[in-house]
Amino acid sequence: MQLALLTALGVGGATVIGAILGFIFKRISHRFSDIVLAFAAGVMLAAAVIGLILEAIECGGRFALPITIAGIFAGAIVIHMLDGIVPHLHRLTGVADDDESSRDKLYKVILFVFAIAIHNFPEGIAAGVGFGTGNTAEALTIAGAIALQNIPEGMVIIGPMLSSGIPPARTFIAALSTGVIEVIGTLIGFFAVSVSEAILPFALAFAGGTMLYVISHEMIPETHSHGSHTGATYSLLVGFCLMLVMDFYL
Repeated sequence: MQLALLTALGVGGATVIGAILGFIFKRISHRFSDIVLAFAAGVMLAAAVIGLILEAIECGGRFALPITIAGIFAGAIVIHMLDGIVPHLHRLTGVADDDESSRDKLYKVILFVFAIAIHNFPEGIAAGVGFGTGNTAEALTIAGAIALQNIPEGMVIIGPMLSSGIPPARTFIAALSTGVIEVIGTLIGFFAVSVSEAILPFALAFAGGTMLYVISHEMIPETHSHGSHTGATYSLLVGFCLMLVMDFYL
């Protein structure tokens, strides 16, 4: 429990670290952001497949495959439904266009932060569910992959909020709130599988499905929309292979 709590704080705290970097580097180039985000996508992709989906198959018993497939699609469908509530992240990265009124900018920024918060919740659940496997090293690897993705995410929150006129203190609180939501999700995921191991295979697959959806629907399109697709592709491969190496030696 103590390790899961510390991990939850670490996963949420990664967003805060990103926010602090966002204050330091207020103008982050698209190329740099795409490379970092693609690397995080590769790490998350490996974590979703190796640490969650394959683990769900291994511990799912006789009906492992249908349970895993159902969990993957359930996770993707839930995220898809949440996407219907808020605009897609890759449509909101240009929230501070000069030809927009201040009110429109502020509205888009609020939606942007809300969208990130919505996506952080199932990612937190994925980090918490990982501890249900009993493999602490693998659970920490999954949590580390999610935390790594949170750093550039926290960075991109800051610039648009400041440019829309939101005071720095409120900007930081908003970034902090997205991290808190992830902490809550991590604890929920941990307690859910602790209460009943019977739901573990489905929960693992569900968490993996949410991550696959976010990677395919949000992260990859974002990293390929500013002319840095080649660098982003290789960066994703580096992130994926790094996770393979870690999984092999840990």
